[in-house]
Amino acid sequence: MLSVMDRYIFRSLLVNYLIALGTMISLYVALDLFVNMDEFTEKGYSAPTVLKHIMGYYWPNTFLYFAQLSGVITLFACLATVARMRRNNELTAVLASGVSLYRVARPILMFGIVTSGLMVVNTEWIVPSVAHLLARDHDDADGLRAYEVLFLRDRNGALLSARQFRPGTQDLHRLLVLTRNDDGVLIETLEADRASWNALGYWQLERARRVTRLRRDDGPLAPRGVTETSYPTLYASDLSPQSIQLRQSEGWISFLGLSELTKLAARGGPHAAAIAQTMHARRTAPIVAVVLLLLGLPFFLDRSPANVLTDAGKCLIVCGLCYVSTIIVQSLRSETISALPAWIPIFVFGTLAVVLIDRVRT
Repeated sequence: MLSVMDRYIFRSLLVNYLIALGTMISLYVALDLFVNMDEFTEKGYSAPTVLKHIMGYYWPNTFLYFAQLSGVITLFACLATVARMRRNNELTAVLASGVSLYRVARPILMFGIVTSGLMVVNTEWIVPSVAHLLARDHDDADGLRAYEVLFLRDRNGALLSARQFRPGTQDLHRLLVLTRNDDGVLIETLEADRASWNALGYWQLERARRVTRLRRDDGPLAPRGVTETSYPTLYASDLSPQSIQLRQSEGWISFLGLSELTKLAARGGPHAAAIAQTMHARRTAPIVAVVLLLLGLPFFLDRSPANVLTDAGKCLIVCGLCYVSTIIVQSLRSETISALPAWIPIFVFGTLAVVLIDRVRT
């Protein structure tokens, strides 16, 4: 059951969290808009249309920004709460009543764990649901730009290409699908003048022709010589218009949830290392958020109100090193699959957090 002190701290934490959330997300959007404003206005749209494109672009991106800043937002909210209590001599009163500072830290850690759970919900369910919108460029906020599609991996070892893909109408022009066997040998080609997506998970084909190469028992190892031609009207595919739109982004792997990443990892392919590293980074992200909080709290769990600014500077340096090193490690890409890089900041700064917490005078 929550005590009066717990309810008081939780109320302060919630207020500071909402303030930090609104401030940091707004600042992120404002800076990005300042740098890329010309991308929205270069086509000569009217002011209402530009405003509509700006809102349509940044609304789904706020969830991505929250995923990137969630740990910092929680850290700021928690430390602001403790700093205010310390500045107002409330921690001195708590200690005078016989309550340990570790007891003060308990509801703060609980709040940090809950907000880390919100980050997991956001990255695993909300961000993947708007991933195809996150793949848009600033100058394509309306999502109507047509572009070429080259050799996207589809089911059964197929490679899908198209002369032109139009996200607005969800159709492909001059479709070409190359299907290979397990040895990578071409066994089937499918061509169509146009393909339109329907809700059942199929591409509706127009003027399509499928050529299948048949292997003869007395022929050479490669399938050649005998072919079978058909004229299908449907093509079942794992690549929906949203998936194709997503794959056009360089960082499309980071927009997916763990379940989708697991499916991609099972298929193998050229992105196996990047997928594995993203999965490890996704698993460690909520742990890093808690480690950040554990690093920052010891600097403010003190009865003296005189050194708040000095301690805030020390906290900024230590937590900043943890945050920056985590970003750097997660940004490194290698050809080998290893979980170690994603866990290094946790091992290093988690150990430092334990040392700092042990030195708190209660």
